[in-house]
Amino acid sequence: MSPGKPSQPELPPTSAIDRPLNHAFDNWFAYPVRVQPHHTDYIGVVWHGSYIAWMEEARIECLRSIGIEYADLVALGCDLPVVELSVRYHRSIQLGMAVVVKTRMADVTGVRINWDYAIVSTDGQQLYVTAKVTLVALDRERGKIMRQLPATVKDALAKFSTLHNN
Repeated sequence: MSPGKPSQPELPPTSAIDRPLNHAFDNWFAYPVRVQPHHTDYIGVVWHGSYIAWMEEARIECLRSIGIEYADLVALGCDLPVVELSVRYHRSIQLGMAVVVKTRMADVTGVRINWDYAIVSTDGQQLYVTAKVTLVALDRERGKIMRQLPATVKDALAKFSTLHNN
């Protein structure tokens, strides 16, 4: 890591899969997924890119749950591209399994929004994937990073943060 470069917190060590999860992700937004054939590789194991798609789906649904429609952001001229992604694969997931993508907004710093993820078994006892994603607000018309989040987005995210991080 270079000096002065902001970084996200480290992902939990792989040994985290050996500890009981208990209620570690109780206040996180939950997005259920059932593994379909198109999510897997030729031997029925979830392809690594499928996890990233599931995380994006969970993030979009989480935003929808607090009143932020992605289509509305686009209409406002705001895009939220991923600028940093870190994924730790703890255990593989197989064809036909049901899992839950848990997500939470970790923090908002200016126009950067950091999200945490965990993909767990439906009973919450198995940890399959942990991840961190950083988004940045981009002015679609100018193709440049915004100076600040649109007021409606900032207000909704502040409300969400208060509800879910206490």
